[in-house]
Amino acid sequence: MNFSIFAMQQEGVELMESLQVILHVAQVVIAFTLIGFILIQHGKGADAGAAFGSGASSTVFGSQGSGNFLTKTTAVLAFLFLANSLTLGYLATQMVVEPISIMETVPVVVEEIMEIDIPAVDITNSDVNSSDIPAIPVE
Repeated sequence: MNFSIFAMQQEGVELMESLQVILHVAQVVIAFTLIGFILIQHGKGADAGAAFGSGASSTVFGSQGSGNFLTKTTAVLAFLFLANSLTLGYLATQMVVEPISIMETVPVVVEEIMEIDIPAVDITNSDVNSSDIPAIPVE
């Protein structure tokens, strides 16, 4: 039972990660498109010159034809950019998974370390001077 819950959590995380990648790609495309549409538009100061016929023939959409199309498209792209940013922020907060309790985890096998028995040296019956063990200095 615990393994199936863990597997479902993993599938949900993988789905969220793939959705996040798609939204990141969409965010970059929307950002570059928005920048392009903003750079295509002419400013408010250009209207005075366009009213007298200067530059009206060299524009792509005419002297006033581009205003509605470009401003509406820019507004839609700005809305999509904001909505995508909020969605990415929400998904980022949902990716933080609370740790599951120790009782629900799969048990980990711990290797036992073999202890080596070291023989004890009995120095009570042996001569202190002939032993290899240094003697405790007596004051």
